[in-house]
Amino acid sequence: MASIYPVILCGGSGTRLWPASRSDQPKQFLKLVGDLSSFQETVLRVKDIPGVAEIVIVTGEAMIGFVSEQTAEIGVLVTILVEPEARDSAPAVAAAAAYVEGQDPDGVVLMLAADHHIAQPEIFRDAAVTAAKAAEQDLIVTFGVQPTVPATGFGYIRPGAPLLDGSVNAVAAFVEKPDQATAERYLLEGYLWNSGNFAFKASTLLAEFEAFEPSVAAAAKACVALLKLDASLGRLDRETFAQAKKISLDYAVMEHTQKAAVVPAAFAWSDLGAWDAIWEASIRDHDGNAQDGDVDLHGATNVLVRTTGPYVGVIGVSDIVVVVEADAVLVCHRKDSQAVKTLVDGLKAKGRSIASRKSAAPNGTETLVSTDGFDVELRRVPGGDVVALPASTVQVLEGALEMDGDVYAAGALIPLDAEARARAIGAVTLLVTKPR
Repeated sequence: MASIYPVILCGGSGTRLWPASRSDQPKQFLKLVGDLSSFQETVLRVKDIPGVAEIVIVTGEAMIGFVSEQTAEIGVLVTILVEPEARDSAPAVAAAAAYVEGQDPDGVVLMLAADHHIAQPEIFRDAAVTAAKAAEQDLIVTFGVQPTVPATGFGYIRPGAPLLDGSVNAVAAFVEKPDQATAERYLLEGYLWNSGNFAFKASTLLAEFEAFEPSVAAAAKACVALLKLDASLGRLDRETFAQAKKISLDYAVMEHTQKAAVVPAAFAWSDLGAWDAIWEASIRDHDGNAQDGDVDLHGATNVLVRTTGPYVGVIGVSDIVVVVEADAVLVCHRKDSQAVKTLVDGLKAKGRSIASRKSAAPNGTETLVSTDGFDVELRRVPGGDVVALPASTVQVLEGALEMDGDVYAAGALIPLDAEARARAIGAVTLLVTKPR
């Protein structure tokens, strides 16, 4: 069996998950379901697949820090390819394919989004191995998820004739997001959700790019020819990358290729595309409520409530979403979760910076005082996150920190002679005084 190279695409900001997700803190790096981000879950899901040779992350300059910190947190080594600009998915995927082909001419790419949630990783791994074996036969294999409801927010795949040993099917058609009646018909007719994840030989996909979008293939190969890795990080050349047409993989290749196949996948899958999807994927109590942070619920049913700081009390309501950040609060009905994008678009139209970035810095740090001798910072750390603290004096204002086996509650004063790592128990607010 050929070696497998997982390629994880780490772009996008998740507008529908505002105010938690913004450009300076994209959804794939947030811990929205459980103690890990969807990016971390994706990395852990692929690292133990039989035959995996190297995990490749494709991301933008602004997200390098997130990728490095979160892979270090879970102890996984990766190679990072940095896009100089966003040009949709095709140039990014092509560059990754060209890199893999340079490492291994027979290498199979397992191309995955960083922001999806899969509840049964062991079922995913079996499907990934099946898809990789089919990809060795020059097929471009997508994962088709068995629908559970007639969803209108996903694209669908109509499976065709069985291929190879019957483990995969030809793709008879890719279809766009349907209306409700059409989605109900698709469910009855055996259509699959299009997860947007793929397996293919790097050489096979590059050949299809050369046939259908040659500028994308040429730019990808030229970028990789110029690529220099420094500590497993390489930046794609800006001028060369810009020669690629700005286009998605679906439009560039999948709508034209005769090599498309689908592996039906039985795992529970979500693209975590809106707050109702977060509620669906979360652990819920006997009243159907999902909560995270400093929250009290009384007489509430089927609600999602999360806060990264302020206390939130919710009484006598049903089917709503409440999301509280230090600088913004969202309240909406769960069925209106998709409309959050409209709200954010309106904020952008008004020139409100709150639409795309948080008031504090991306790591939750706000400088209160800065002199020639020291800085005083206010740091807000979401519950469960691990924070790197500099040599400083740290005062716990709210919540509690776990460090080297000791727990420091609100009011604790912690002198640090050297950099240290600590985990937030619940949402934590710290006052950090450090010498300049």
